[in-house]
Amino acid sequence: MSRKDLSALLLLALIWGASFLFMRIASPVFGPVVTTELRVAIAAGALLLYAVLTRSPIGLRKRWKPFLLLGGLNAALPFSLICAAELHLSASLAAILNATTPIFAALAAWGTGGERPGLSKAAGLVLGLAGVGILVGWSPEPMDKTMLYSVLFSLGAALAYGFGGLYAARVGKGVPPLTLAIGQQLGAAALLLPLVAVFPPPERPTMAAALSVLCLSLICTAFAYLLYFRLIASVGAVKTVSVTFLVPVFGLVWGVIFLHESVYLNTVAGLAIILLGIALIGGRFRKAVGQKGTLARHLAKVESENAEL
Repeated sequence: MSRKDLSALLLLALIWGASFLFMRIASPVFGPVVTTELRVAIAAGALLLYAVLTRSPIGLRKRWKPFLLLGGLNAALPFSLICAAELHLSASLAAILNATTPIFAALAAWGTGGERPGLSKAAGLVLGLAGVGILVGWSPEPMDKTMLYSVLFSLGAALAYGFGGLYAARVGKGVPPLTLAIGQQLGAAALLLPLVAVFPPPERPTMAAALSVLCLSLICTAFAYLLYFRLIASVGAVKTVSVTFLVPVFGLVWGVIFLHESVYLNTVAGLAIILLGIALIGGRFRKAVGQKGTLARHLAKVESENAEL
């Protein structure tokens, strides 16, 4: 990997890690539903504009039903759950809990009749869950019902990413990555739109919250996807998926720097054990899935097919 590509990979991890910071700022002001709706709708608009300017074919009409389900599983539900969790959780803790996505993806694949985990993957599952236990159970901060529900929301988001990843791998065959990204965001926006009236913003919008939503939409979603696609074209999907290991680290760093969040020994220990579990499950990153890893796995298949041709 060249220095330029490595810099792009670090930038991508930096951006996706910052998404937890922006959700932590925006969600209490706009509410989880409105924050997510604004995020996916603005991002979809930006990606559509990019597709028009680059004259990239989209072809959304033929696949609108799968995109609705994909948008629900891989964007609307997990984004909203993370925003709801971050009403009470720190951005750094939410980022680390979200790193369990490959763990839940492996469980989802096993539960739906996919590949049974071998010894290495089973050990990774146990380690990952143990890391969550250390991260949450050994925290010096009090664990009341509100905090417990917030942790469950974060883990629920990771679970949704797991099932969303399996579904995306199924419906994404033969679909251009940009079309997959736009369809997912549009599907999520369509599903959340009726809920905006039911869950209006609890507070008057602030400048910080508005800027956070714009950063979430334009930088953490639209621009990040374009950077992601460029990396895959340059270094391949397998190497690009290594970003999975860097996102929670940057999420923790941003929370400490900008929100002055506390980092305890259990935070570092839990993160290290979760990442070790992911390494065992992923098998050198090849099986990593989720909102980002799913596209990588799909594109890895495309790469291998093109190589055969």
